[in-house]
Amino acid sequence: MANTWWELNILSELDLEETIFWRLENFGCRGTAVEIKGNVSFVKAYLPTFKVQLLDLAALSLWLRQDALCVGLTAPVLHWGLIDEEDWSSSWKQHWQPEEIGDRFLINPAWLPLPESLDRLVIRLDPGVAFGTGNHATTQLCLESLEMRFGEIPQSFLDTEEPRKPLIIADIGCGSGILGVGAILLGAGKVYAVDNDPLAVKSTFSNRTLNEIRPDSLIPLEGSVDIVRKIIDQPVDGIVCNILADVIIELLPEMTAITKPSTWGIFSGILLEQSKAVADALEQNGWIVATLWKRKEWCCLNARRS
Repeated sequence: MANTWWELNILSELDLEETIFWRLENFGCRGTAVEIKGNVSFVKAYLPTFKVQLLDLAALSLWLRQDALCVGLTAPVLHWGLIDEEDWSSSWKQHWQPEEIGDRFLINPAWLPLPESLDRLVIRLDPGVAFGTGNHATTQLCLESLEMRFGEIPQSFLDTEEPRKPLIIADIGCGSGILGVGAILLGAGKVYAVDNDPLAVKSTFSNRTLNEIRPDSLIPLEGSVDIVRKIIDQPVDGIVCNILADVIIELLPEMTAITKPSTWGIFSGILLEQSKAVADALEQNGWIVATLWKRKEWCCLNARRS
C-alpha cells in the first residue's frame, strides 16, 4: 500500500507568510509551496502521516491563530487532508515557478524547461523533501550574501598580480544543496555540504548532478561540523549556515575551529528578535558582525573573523 501524507492548505494574509513557513519548518513539514495573489498567501505543505496525529494538526492550527493575533492580523485558515505518496511528489511542484534572486541568480525547477535568455546564473533544483527551494527569505538572503562575498576583491589582490585562489566553503545544514550549488556557480573552488538528515544529503547529490557540478567541487556528507573538520586539510575560507538560531549558537565553537583569520561567515535562519543573541555568541567566539540584512521577520548576519 502506498505511503500516505498530510497535505496542509493555509490561506492567510501576506504579512504572515514568513511566520507560517517558520511554524511549518519547526513542525516537521517536508516540501512547501506558496502562491501569492494580491495581499493573500496560499501555502501548501506536506508531511508523512506517521509523524503527526490529528491532535497535532489541531495544535498547529491554534499556534497559527495565536501568531496572527499577536501581531493584530486575521487568523489563517488551515485545512488538511490525506494524499498518497505519488500524488504528494507531484502536487506541490505545480505551484513552484522560476524565481529570480538577487542580481545574478535564477532558481529553475528541474521539471521545467530552461529560460531562453540565460543572463543569470541558473540553479536547476529539485529539492525533494529537503529545505531550500529559494522561496524562503533566509535562503534568498544567503544567496544574496554569497553574491556580495564573491563580488569583493581583497585589497591584497589589487596591489599585486597574485592570482586569486579558489575559495573553500563549508555549508552547514545544506538542505537541498542550493547554497553550495550557488557558491560553485559564483566561482567557489570546493564546497563541503553537510546535513544530519540523510534525505537532505541525497537531495544535494541529486542537485549536484542536475547542475553538472564535478563531484570533487561539491561534496555532500551526512553529519555536521565535526565531519568537515575530519576531512579538510586546511581551514575553510567561508562558512554558510542557514539553520536555526539555537543550533548556530551551539555549533559556533566547532565552526570557529575550522576557520582562519580571514574567514567570513553567512549565518541565517534567524528571527529578528534572535539576532542579538546570535551576534553576541559570534563576538564571544571571535567573530565581528559586519552587516545584518533583514527580510520581513528574518535576518542574515554577515560576519568575519576578528
